[in-house]
Amino acid sequence: MRIGHRLVRDDRVTTHAALVARAFGAEKIYMTGIDQSVAKTVYDIGKRWGGEFELEIVEDWKPVAKNWKRSGGTIAHLTMYGVRVDTAMKSLRKKNDVLVVVGSEKVPREAYELADYNISVGNQPHSEIAALAIFLDRIFRGKQIAKEFSGGRLKIVPSEKGKVVQDNT
Repeated sequence: MRIGHRLVRDDRVTTHAALVARAFGAEKIYMTGIDQSVAKTVYDIGKRWGGEFELEIVEDWKPVAKNWKRSGGTIAHLTMYGVRVDTAMKSLRKKNDVLVVVGSEKVPREAYELADYNISVGNQPHSEIAALAIFLDRIFRGKQIAKEFSGGRLKIVPSEKGKVVQDNT
């Protein structure tokens, strides 16, 4: 779940947060403060490149987080101020439903309090996109990189040199 969106300034960053979540193994992303253009971009990517991924626009992140916890899920909030990602991974990998929270603007104190884990991928200022990618890579142990996305029109064929894109139309 991405909390917050600074209009115009964050359009590209917000889209990239969704694309990283999709490419690195997440099933769904909740987003606040965005318009339908971000959802359309993510949907169009899925049509072209395949795979199943949901984007849900929510008015308020708090009910989503509270319902997640009530249903037995775990909340992991990515922040510079948390425990190191590798320290948290051992117990987090045992959880079934993990809601990963990343911010855009100043994250409300309540997000820190609702989280079961406040996790850092480093204690220096950095991008929430980088934090999300590293977190998902760690939790899936790199296996998501080999994931095949079915149903897409396009597929990249790995190549040592050059770009090879297979068009399945």
